[in-house]
Amino acid sequence: MDKKNTFIGALLFAAAFLVLIYTQRYSPQRPQPAEIRREVKQEMAAQPASPSAIVRADEPTFTTARAESTGANITRLSNGFVQVNFTDFGGAIRDVAFRKYPIAVGSAEPFVFNSLHSDPILAFVGAPGLDKGTRYQLVSKTDTEVVFQAVLDQRLEVTRRYRLSPDKSPTTDPYIIRTETTFRNLTDKELAPMHAAFSIGTAAPNNAIDNGLQLSTEFWNGKDQTLVRRASLESSGGFPLFGWGAHGPRAVVTGEGPIAWATVKNQFFASILTPDEPAAGLETRRVKLLDALPDSDTKAYGITGAVDVDVRALPARGQASFNGDIYVGPKEYVRLANSDVFRKDQDRVMDFGNFIFRFCAAILLTLMTWIHSWAVNWGISIILTTLALKFAFLPLTVSQSRSSRRMQKIQPEMKGIREKYKDNPQKQQQATMELFKKHKVNPLGGCLPMLLTIPFFFAFFRMLQSAAEIRFASFLWIHDLSGPDTVLAINSQLFGSFNLNILPFVLCAVAFFQMRVTPQPSVDNAQMKMMKFMPLMFLFFYYTWPAALSLYSTVNGLFTIGQQLVVNQIPDPDPDEAAFEAKSGKGRPTKNVTPKKG
Repeated sequence: MDKKNTFIGALLFAAAFLVLIYTQRYSPQRPQPAEIRREVKQEMAAQPASPSAIVRADEPTFTTARAESTGANITRLSNGFVQVNFTDFGGAIRDVAFRKYPIAVGSAEPFVFNSLHSDPILAFVGAPGLDKGTRYQLVSKTDTEVVFQAVLDQRLEVTRRYRLSPDKSPTTDPYIIRTETTFRNLTDKELAPMHAAFSIGTAAPNNAIDNGLQLSTEFWNGKDQTLVRRASLESSGGFPLFGWGAHGPRAVVTGEGPIAWATVKNQFFASILTPDEPAAGLETRRVKLLDALPDSDTKAYGITGAVDVDVRALPARGQASFNGDIYVGPKEYVRLANSDVFRKDQDRVMDFGNFIFRFCAAILLTLMTWIHSWAVNWGISIILTTLALKFAFLPLTVSQSRSSRRMQKIQPEMKGIREKYKDNPQKQQQATMELFKKHKVNPLGGCLPMLLTIPFFFAFFRMLQSAAEIRFASFLWIHDLSGPDTVLAINSQLFGSFNLNILPFVLCAVAFFQMRVTPQPSVDNAQMKMMKFMPLMFLFFYYTWPAALSLYSTVNGLFTIGQQLVVNQIPDPDPDEAAFEAKSGKGRPTKNVTPKKG
């Protein structure tokens, strides 16, 4: 029983790591009817809906980022948080610079979202005469508002108005831009209904070492989330060994609405469009950002999204409008969870995972942010949050430690039972359960506490992986808690180039020592050898993960070691002995001394 429980616990832990890694690369997406182009919509409506994206042989599997049109006029609106640059080509947002977030550690230059892109943000996509190739007239400009206008074929007038939020407001956020697009019929005849697609921007890797696994689009229909990672558009061999989900490169993945909000995002920043009325669909494509890299290099690609909107028929001299808010800024949970400004579901942009993980991550990040408000340093905040979590689970972990000690004590008796009833499994199980009952040992006492704490561990992982708050946050020798704690880049002719990261080695040493002080109930040599390799697995996994997670796990391990050393010093008398003392009225001995025989 004890070997089975320990083995099951190890398998669960290892499986959880594998699932986490797999879901990072191949996050499941809700099957949606798909199509390639708006002009073939009616033709496809007559065919059965497909559960996956359709790829036409004559359509490229990615778009290419293009330089700003020659002679473009740039108009700027700014507040204390952003500088929004508008271009008259497309009458849209060329890019947004974040004043509070530098592009690199120690740099005074701000990070710019949509710097490399296939289309300006909120530009029309696939609409000749209105898209980024069309020059709009700048109608007016104030400190907080800019208005563009263009006319298509003397039939349709399009007016685009943008208003930037102030630094402080109880009803809005400084990263939000109000957008209003008005379509006006200039003729005396009714104009047929039309489809308009608005770009929500292009998300790119954060830096040269970012592999882009978190590049994605996502939308919320009021009930469910639909997430499309960049990997969904790349060629895939499917699930290892089995080939499940294998597919070639895809030109586009289209999800059908209603769409309450849609986003395109990277690890730390996002563009979120929230229309006043639900949109019709979302198209997701890859974007080749760096021509210098080969097409096979995934680091060369970003991801872009376009929201489809159905514009009703316009009566003679009539008009219709598409209005909404677009947030272009950091993925800060405390900000996005502000229900006075954002929809109550928009904090899902944080990528905390589903169900219990999202709940746990929200608690941890809220606590960590509160601690940072007075602790100042994010490294200290992570340490104090870890300690708070350990104290919260202290009764469970102490119970787990005591259960492990008791299990270790009865190993000789269990070995005797196995030898005595080796030919009678039923008798062996019955005798084992009686032994557990006699010594008040819970066979699940070691596994249940671990299963209860695992959701918080992975919630911490997801939280630290995407929280913009810890980007470029330093602690001791760590320059950036959101990345590995590289202290030296080594170039070797024998081993090639690699980075020396210190904290994963510290964690590995802590894990080894933790295993030495923790009671090991199993006496199976093969199983014990397997468990001894677990710290090396930690080193392998943590080496490229954010230093914030290594810091959390190291502090967690050190606390557990201290806790175990204390528990090991606390006498744990035999339950039979304690029961005898209670009946006889004798006091409990000061030391856990086994009576001598004879």
